Amino acid sequence: MPPSLTIQDFTDPGCPWAFSAEPQRWRLRWLFGDAIGWRPRMVVQSEAAVDNESKGFTPAMLSSGLRTLHRRFGMPIDTRERARVPATLPACRAVVAARLRIPELEPALLRRLRVLYMGGGLLDDEELMRQAAEQAGIDADDLMRWSAEPEVEDALGEDMDAARHPSPAARALDHKLAAWGENGGRRYTCPSYEIERNADGARLDVPGFQPSESYEAAIANLVPELERRPDPETVEEVLAWAGEPLATAEVAALRDLEHARAREELSRVANEQPVGADGYWTLRAT
Repeated sequence: MPPSLTIQDFTDPGCPWAFSAEPQRWRLRWLFGDAIGWRPRMVVQSEAAVDNESKGFTPAMLSSGLRTLHRRFGMPIDTRERARVPATLPACRAVVAARLRIPELEPALLRRLRVLYMGGGLLDDEELMRQAAEQAGIDADDLMRWSAEPEVEDALGEDMDAARHPSPAARALDHKLAAWGENGGRRYTCPSYEIERNADGARLDVPGFQPSESYEAAIANLVPELERRPDPETVEEVLAWAGEPLATAEVAALRDLEHARAREELSRVANEQPVGADGYWTLRAT
């Protein structure tokens, strides 16, 4: 059965806000499953590391911002100061290459790029991208070759252009947008969702970081008859369903628990891979 809705997710593997919003995305996936089709669109927050330097965005500022987001949202982040503030363009290009060549693995690559970057790596480092590719089940040499193809550059340009032309509804929430260019342009921040009803193209746009209730309300307005899956009853059910390691905050969102309670339940049945002050959980072998 085809999806009832398509969510265009304007995002960037280097955006810590998008990473901090992963719990909301996992919850929507649990609640509505295949009724939602997801389409990541790459914003490209920075095209070269020197662009960050010219704007005065230093590694110390990045580290401070990451610490703030970790304390606020609880996702696993290595907040140590890095050698530079990396560009996000190469990773975004790699995600688009996967979309065009092996679309079923695009979400896995995007996830691995996020996890490795927030784990302390440099997102524009080729070795990190190769590691992400292999972990996602993609041949790294193939991904590097695909990323140089002109059709990938064209598709990436389309993503960037769409991100830099937010809808009128999104423009009404200007505080959820970001500046770009020298002429007062505005673009989507990460994550921003364009949620479209596939039957007739009706759409609601939800720009910027939002609580999961905002997305659920938009979905209910578009497809009120859409069935919601009951909340999972155990953390074992969550981890078995996800099929990959999840952060404490992600499990807490799926189970609708406080962070500390989720950690307590997870510690009884799963092993933690620490990252920063938290980590990712995998079910113990039985």
